Order: sequence, then structure tokens, then C-alpha cells
Amino acid sequence: MTHVFTIAIDGPAGAGKGTLARRLADHYRLNLLDTGLTYRAVAHALLRLGLPLDNVSAAETAARQVDLAKLDRSVLSAHAVGEAASKVAVFPSVRRVLVEKQREFAKAPPGAVLDGRDIGTVVCPDADIKLYVTASAEVRAERRDERDMGRADSPLKPAADAHLLDTSEMAIEAAFLAARAIIDDVLAKRNKA
Repeated sequence: MTHVFTIAIDGPAGAGKGTLARRLADHYRLNLLDTGLTYRAVAHALLRLGLPLDNVSAAETAARQVDLAKLDRSVLSAHAVGEAASKVAVFPSVRRVLVEKQREFAKAPPGAVLDGRDIGTVVCPDADIKLYVTASAEVRAERRDERDMGRADSPLKPAADAHLLDTSEMAIEAAFLAARAIIDDVLAKRNKA
């Protein structure tokens, strides 16, 4: 059986992890999942149905029905959806359902790049590569990370074995090349083993 290769990318908003995740998925021909969109999809379903965002059972049902292969970034990127997502993401039962779906996505051949806040620590603790992408507060113009770092369930923090990638002074091409160097090094060591 061929090994499924998983790259976990975590970090705060505005550090460039989404762009980096897309570039790496294209380069290594892996599936791509922005896990933040999964929470936005749940929120979008509740908004579309006119259901209250504090209705845990409706949020759980919506989470079970989310199709990770059909997440529409253009629809889910709306500001109102993002605000609603931060309200449903606090429910542990919704997080459990979505984390399970995210894990299943990661296991599908040939593998995946998952971009989020708790990929290396919670979703895919056994990922082949863990990158924690960060940047200075000044560089991250939109400052919405305090809520995630302070969250009791799956707070934003680097995995103990994550490679730290500070993009404060890097253009996307430099960040992409730095990430590739880390990944290629791990792949080369694995191929020797």
C-alpha cells in the first residue's frame, strides 16, 4: 500500500498559510483542505436555513452534512459567514464531527495539505510534515487570533515537532521555497530509510 503523505500547516490569520498551502498542494499534487472553510460551511448552512447560531444540535447536523469536496471558497469567504463561523466553532460536538471529517480527508490518497489552527496538534498529530507559519503582528493586518489562542478546545499553538516558518520578511515565493526545502529534506530521509 502506498503511503499517504500529509502536510499540516497551522498558524494565525494573515501569516500567508492559505496561499502557501495552495502552492504546496499544487507542487506535490496533493489534495487541499482549508479547515476553516469547514466551520464556515456549517455557519453558512445555519444562516441559509434561518436557524439560530447557538442551536448546537442544528450545528451538529449541519456539520455531519458538510461535503468537504464541495466547499465553495467564494461563498464561504463572506464576512458574515466568517463571523457566524466563529460562533459555531466553539461547540465541542461540532468540532469533533468536523475533525473526524478532516482526518478522513487527510487519509485519502495521495494525501493532503491541511491548513488550519489545530492540524498538527489535534487533527493530524501524525502528519509527515508540520509547518507553523507565523508573522509579526504588524504584518498580520487583520488581528483576530486572540480568540483562537485562548480557546480551551484545540487552541492555536505549534505542535512540539512543527517546523516554524516566520513569513514576516518573506514574499510568498520565498516562503514556498523555504517550506519546500523542509518537505524535500523529510522526503529524502524517508526514501533512504
